[in-house]
Amino acid sequence: MKKLTAILTVFVLFAMTLPAMAASAVNKDGYYKGIKLCGKVKVVEHFADIKVKVVDSFPDLKVKVVDSFPDDIGEWKKAEEKRGKHKRGRCIDEYSWIRV
Repeated sequence: MKKLTAILTVFVLFAMTLPAMAASAVNKDGYYKGIKLCGKVKVVEHFADIKVKVVDSFPDLKVKVVDSFPDDIGEWKKAEEKRGKHKRGRCIDEYSWIRV
């Protein structure tokens, strides 16, 4: 009986943590829908590649704004130029795709 109770307890605890593991929009390699989440980023109002929401706790991705060489996942550099190859993001307050 004690063994059955222990097995059920482990199963319930695992079942409770499963949704938390699946809730992240960013995969383990740092990609979201084929977009690598590092590099130059420009905040736009329309036609955003990704929508982000700044949160205080439980982010999908920890972001660090850097001045140069944003090569690692989560390192973003603000893109100031109007043209060029960079990701476009829109900061919103309601439902978003990625929480940072």
